[in-house]
Amino acid sequence: MAEVQGLVRVGRRGISVVSWIGGISILSSRFLYHLKDIPRSARVIFEQFNSIGVKSLPLIIVIAVFVGAVSAWQAAYQFKFIGAPLRYLGQAVGKAVIMELGPVLSALVFAGRVGAGITAELGTMKVTEQIDALDSMGISPNRYLMMPRVLACMLMVPLLVVFADFVAIMGGLVVSVVGVDVSTETYLNGLKSSFQLGDLVNGLIKAWVFGLIIGLVACFEGFRTQGGAEGVGTATTQSVVISMVLVLVFDFIFTVLLFRI
Repeated sequence: MAEVQGLVRVGRRGISVVSWIGGISILSSRFLYHLKDIPRSARVIFEQFNSIGVKSLPLIIVIAVFVGAVSAWQAAYQFKFIGAPLRYLGQAVGKAVIMELGPVLSALVFAGRVGAGITAELGTMKVTEQIDALDSMGISPNRYLMMPRVLACMLMVPLLVVFADFVAIMGGLVVSVVGVDVSTETYLNGLKSSFQLGDLVNGLIKAWVFGLIIGLVACFEGFRTQGGAEGVGTATTQSVVISMVLVLVFDFIFTVLLFRI
């Protein structure tokens, strides 16, 4: 009996996963379809740029400063441990930030702040039947609500990553000069010697995909919210967890594909 119940639970979980994948695939196709409506939705899209991107910038900057500072301090500690010269400190910080820390940590912060907000907003509209009201007035929720938010996520995450990369590198510079006794010239020379435009482009490609994932998951979970206030909280939590897991999974996939050994 216990074995049967276990199989039933596994089967239900499998059906739920397949249903989720199918649902988000359908939402993705609707997003692509409504891209033709960008001129009609320009005002809403720019509002989302401000709400999603500009208002996230202060948090991204604060986190990036400490990411760069911690990266420089830990790199200096490891260099001293293995006896490596500190002139490579700028190189190590720059590579770590541009290729990995900038895109991934910015996306995780974005998922926690923006993804949760989108899901809570759409989920509240769903349980209060505001989305049904839009349908009854002949306004497509996918065009009016979903497409501008997903598009804003796609475009804003790479821009935020550019800011995060710069601020993190400057944070590493401050720690290197003040705490590790590495000159500004040495740090910047190491950074310039290792900088490759391809690394930055690949990092921005990852950030673009992360933004798409976060936007789609947040909207999907918001649209299927049920059960009042409790359902909104559950959907918001689920959206953040799924987005973060997918960001890390796709980060590994893109790292293998883009940065070949």
